[in-house]
Amino acid sequence: MFTGIITDIGKVAQVEQRGDMRARIVTAYDMAGVDMGASIACNGVCLTVVGKGADWFDVDISAETISKTNIGHNGWSEGTRLNLERALKVGDELGGHIVSGHVDGVAEVVGMRDEGDSLRLTFEAPPELARFIAPKGSVALNGTSLTVNEVDGNRFGINLIPHTQEVTTWGNVKVGDKINLEIDTLARYVARLAEAG
Repeated sequence: MFTGIITDIGKVAQVEQRGDMRARIVTAYDMAGVDMGASIACNGVCLTVVGKGADWFDVDISAETISKTNIGHNGWSEGTRLNLERALKVGDELGGHIVSGHVDGVAEVVGMRDEGDSLRLTFEAPPELARFIAPKGSVALNGTSLTVNEVDGNRFGINLIPHTQEVTTWGNVKVGDKINLEIDTLARYVARLAEAG
């Protein structure tokens, strides 16, 4: 489990195609304190550490994960910047919301404009996921816990304050970007209960 509070911006150092894709990610994390088999969210995708060095870790990415995330749309290549978050430990501060790292689909940035010091973004979600997104609810976008401002059909808006743009990869966002979308777990269960009722 994660919180959607980004703690490092990693960079893809190399990508290798095997049976699965293997990526090496350079990080500022103290890798001596990260166990083999640990989970790290990379742009919101929960991936397992399968190799590590002083300032890098390797992950294997299955074809299923590639098909469900923006890895399949944008591709990861040398130099790709990634929002990173280590798994939540008991006793950690829960600053965002509960995020599983299981991406539900890919949203597209369809609009952006300055709004005061913030950046207002509009996304289009896949129709099957849009019903789970509610005003003032939470979503994880590229692993970042964000609050939904408004919803209009399959489209929804969020604001990025300057701090978020500086400490994540959101400072480089542009219209047309494909973004990993994880809907709020609570919204998923409420919708499921409503269907059963």
